[in-house]
Amino acid sequence: MSASLATVSYIGATILFILSLGGLSNQSTALRGNLYGMVGMALAVLATVFGPTVTVAGLPWIAGAMVLGGGVGLYAARTVQMTQMPELVALMHSMVGLAACLVGFASYVDTSIQHTGAEKAIHDVEIYIGILIGAVTFSGSLIAFGKLNGKIGGKPLLLPGRHLLNLAGLLVVIWFGREFIQSTSVAEGMTPLIVMTVVALLFGVHMVMAIGGADMPVVVSMLNSYSGWAAAATGFMLSNDLLIVTGALVGSSGAILSYIMCNAMNRSFISVIAGGFGTTSAAPKPAAGAAQPAGEVVAVNAAETAELLREAKSVIIVPGYGMAVAQAQHTVFEITRTLREKGVNVRFGIHPVAGRMPGHMNVLLAEAKVPYDIVFEMEEINDDFPATDVVMVIGANDIVNPSAQDDPTSPIAGMPVLEVWKAKTSIVMKRSMASGYAGVDNPLFYKENNRMLFGDAKKMLDEVLTVLKT
Repeated sequence: MSASLATVSYIGATILFILSLGGLSNQSTALRGNLYGMVGMALAVLATVFGPTVTVAGLPWIAGAMVLGGGVGLYAARTVQMTQMPELVALMHSMVGLAACLVGFASYVDTSIQHTGAEKAIHDVEIYIGILIGAVTFSGSLIAFGKLNGKIGGKPLLLPGRHLLNLAGLLVVIWFGREFIQSTSVAEGMTPLIVMTVVALLFGVHMVMAIGGADMPVVVSMLNSYSGWAAAATGFMLSNDLLIVTGALVGSSGAILSYIMCNAMNRSFISVIAGGFGTTSAAPKPAAGAAQPAGEVVAVNAAETAELLREAKSVIIVPGYGMAVAQAQHTVFEITRTLREKGVNVRFGIHPVAGRMPGHMNVLLAEAKVPYDIVFEMEEINDDFPATDVVMVIGANDIVNPSAQDDPTSPIAGMPVLEVWKAKTSIVMKRSMASGYAGVDNPLFYKENNRMLFGDAKKMLDEVLTVLKT
């Protein structure tokens, strides 16, 4: 393949990637967006493999790597459950970071192309920054993976003087960056490069360990952005325009999504990176004068829940991570279809940070064939709760916590939430009275118009569906 044909292919792949991002912005076009992305990536790989930069001798190695990587990806796609998608995404981000590091070191020791003067300095900066971002992404994503799958506790690790440690690490990186750029040989420059890599790996671990469980959706989005910038830096190292553009698209879209997620939690991006908010190991002690939950918990069974739903004219379902864990989305769809056949207006309210990653609940509902036109974002449906007969909260907690509005001393004060307590009746499905991922008590459970349906979401919903159909 000639260089001009490869360039045209890269332009076509870039257009397809942009169309893919546009398609993924809406549920009804997400499938088409995925298709655009797959076609664009296939075109990009073919243009690279058969382009002028790859020799015939290298094709067997590339083919072997593609078969191995494709096999692993196919296995993961077939075996990983939807509840495990957040940690899978975090693990994939770590692979991008590791690839950026390996490409950076390989590019540095490659003597086939000699750079001199300003060109050498620019190339060294590309290598240094690429490895720096890649190392932070790699180690940070591994810690995020551990936190998401429960191997590492969600409680933030707040070391004494952690901000000073971060500043010291930054100064070390800058100092050794200067030494690296001024080095005159590969052997001389390898020491500062290795030192920087170790510091970057430690920083990635420290940064994510200091971030609590409640902020993990933002962390996943943030690491997605980091992986994009790592890919862009790799593109500069390899003089690959498509990799630069693709990395920039991923990096910028991830940064925008992180900003949106932080707004949805009433959090600044800097405060999330600084860490110290969420915890799953222990609930935070209430501040002096903080309002404590008061009232009596009213429990209901499946038959009573079904009766409330049957008598309602308007129902809003609020899914949470508990629905994902129980894999109850298909039963939820059957309940929705049954109620709609009886003339009940059923809709879904989705909070931006519901679940463990952006769009988690939307994907689950789409998998269960829930119609797109009855799934609404928080801003679209929040004003409708006062006119709703029944709200059914399935495994959600923090995103429906009235403390965010009523208690200024609450750790989630100011966080936008779904105002389910304004409905005529709310039904919360949980296994127990335990606090949510943020470790904050929820006064919703004690409100007069709230009912608690305790038990496994799948089992309870199956019982509700059985009663509805009789």
